[in-house]
Amino acid sequence: MRSAILNLEASKIREVANAGMGRADVLPFWFGESDETTPEVILAAAIASLQAGETFYAHNMGLPELREALADYSSRLHGGAVAAERIAVTSGGVNALMLAMQVLVDAGDEVVVVTPVWPNLTGQPQIMGAQLRCVALQPQEDGAWTLDLAKLLAAITPRTRLLVLNSPNNPTGWTLTRAEQQAILDHCRGTGTWILSDEVYERLYYRDDTESRAAPSFLDIAAQDDRLVVVQSFSKAFLMTGWRLGWMVMPPAMAAQMGKVIEFNTSCAPVFAQQGALAALEHVAEITPRIVAHMRACRDALVPALQALPGVRTSRAPGGMYAFVRIDGFADSLQLAKRLVLEAGLGLAPGAAFSAEGEGWLRWCFASKDAARLALGVRRLDDWLARGRT
Repeated sequence: MRSAILNLEASKIREVANAGMGRADVLPFWFGESDETTPEVILAAAIASLQAGETFYAHNMGLPELREALADYSSRLHGGAVAAERIAVTSGGVNALMLAMQVLVDAGDEVVVVTPVWPNLTGQPQIMGAQLRCVALQPQEDGAWTLDLAKLLAAITPRTRLLVLNSPNNPTGWTLTRAEQQAILDHCRGTGTWILSDEVYERLYYRDDTESRAAPSFLDIAAQDDRLVVVQSFSKAFLMTGWRLGWMVMPPAMAAQMGKVIEFNTSCAPVFAQQGALAALEHVAEITPRIVAHMRACRDALVPALQALPGVRTSRAPGGMYAFVRIDGFADSLQLAKRLVLEAGLGLAPGAAFSAEGEGWLRWCFASKDAARLALGVRRLDDWLARGRT
């Protein structure tokens, strides 16, 4: 086997989850998904598709009507025209990210990634044999995370083939500002560096000063021929994690080649899932705002409760679906997460899963349909801490 595969680390999130799966007494907040099922209108469209016999192959790039709907959705959300020809429907957001890596990255290429970040975004370039260079976000005293923009720009040189960003960020909730995006885009234009922007949490954005429909996106400021790929997913803002359906927006020249790469990966996304996605977009005005409002309420309930616990540090993140938490006195997040499963019945993801910069932290997914589950989780953590930190 290739050394790049042998050297890949297995998921530490799965390692913790495997220790608690099947136990009814464990509250699972380890995975990045809501425990609320997909909205009925989406389910009905997929069921109707299956009953109509739509069980055959589809176009590599996705159903034409879904690509048109996504073009309209993206154009309305980001205030500019996004042509359907620039969009590919993929078998999940993670598939879109890997497809982009396969198209853009050769063995030995330098790839810069802003961390802490979802481990797939550092693992995928390693699979391609790239030279990985990480630029770390910085934790503040209040638990928030910030970007040293000058440090990031200095790391991106003409040798840098690809910059990978995830904003709003999993796990920290850090979110790029418009000014930071513009500075990054301008700099990468100068160095000839591609930008791969994972924006799957863009609708889970909680602005206090205005009703903002989405976090800042590179699509708001980029030209269609910029070296930019934006990846999206139906998982988070439509509660469709298990459907494995995403999409990507790319320059026309790259889109012209993407169909054959999809053919050699998955051939196409399932038609019934795409029909469900069409229904999701048709009903977005009634689906997504409700989801976002509920997740904001969950965040606003969980974070203050955690901050009230002795020795616990976290912040009210502007985006995403996570509280990133540090507990004084614990340096090994994997060991701590396993102890919480076994001793407190509380399932959290270890920060070490998200790169070395996340070590010592825990990720708590607050996307729960029942806010009482979050409160119970806080009580379990409080009780565990009260029993002793040894």
